[in-house]
Amino acid sequence: MNKTVSGAKEAIADLKDGMTVLCGGFGLSGLPENLLAAVAESGVKGLTVVSNNAGTDGNGIGVWLAQGQVRKMIMSFGGPCKIFEEQCLSGKIEVEWTPQGTLAERMRAGGAGIGGFFTPTGYGTVVAEGKETRQIDGRWYVLEKPIKADFAFVKAYRGDPLGNLVFRKTARNFNAVMATAARVTVAEVEHLVEVGDLDPEMIHTSGIYVNRIFQGSHYKKPIQIRTVRPRPALLA
Repeated sequence: MNKTVSGAKEAIADLKDGMTVLCGGFGLSGLPENLLAAVAESGVKGLTVVSNNAGTDGNGIGVWLAQGQVRKMIMSFGGPCKIFEEQCLSGKIEVEWTPQGTLAERMRAGGAGIGGFFTPTGYGTVVAEGKETRQIDGRWYVLEKPIKADFAFVKAYRGDPLGNLVFRKTARNFNAVMATAARVTVAEVEHLVEVGDLDPEMIHTSGIYVNRIFQGSHYKKPIQIRTVRPRPALLA
């Protein structure tokens, strides 16, 4: 089944106000840049966004926040996004803080059809407030429930028309697990190749999880914090 669409705008044509969206990326690595731009242009409002972080001012989810498109964030790290900080502290958006590993596992549980899981992470903190806790073998655990979404927006290095995906190094981050946990998963790829061009042993996400795929373009690949060393003097 060919799952190719013409581009990001077609891929999100049925995204509506108030939906829940999983958005891949870690910091600014592995962002679905074309999908992020298409959502910003669409003007949809009231989104619940699940992501590791809020991007930065001018990049990633920070753009959606600046345009008032986000109602709630489910995330693990606020980061250097001033727009997010202002909206969070003023109560303009709702924020559900989730430890990073717990966030990944909640999405994995959503994709696997698991009703919930117990984790010691967050016990005794605000993370556990209002949640069931249980002592198991002498240790206290918190019950965390799965995360499922209307859409997952993921970015891969290579993909084929069947939706099989290959990620590049650390840009895999949350993208792979998010692809399993949504009603509609949209993948943008840097290289859309023919069926059979991907080594089956190298596929990270099976096409069964992907509903729409397209080849992205004009990637900026911004760097959140650039750290460099002085170049050592050349030997005489």
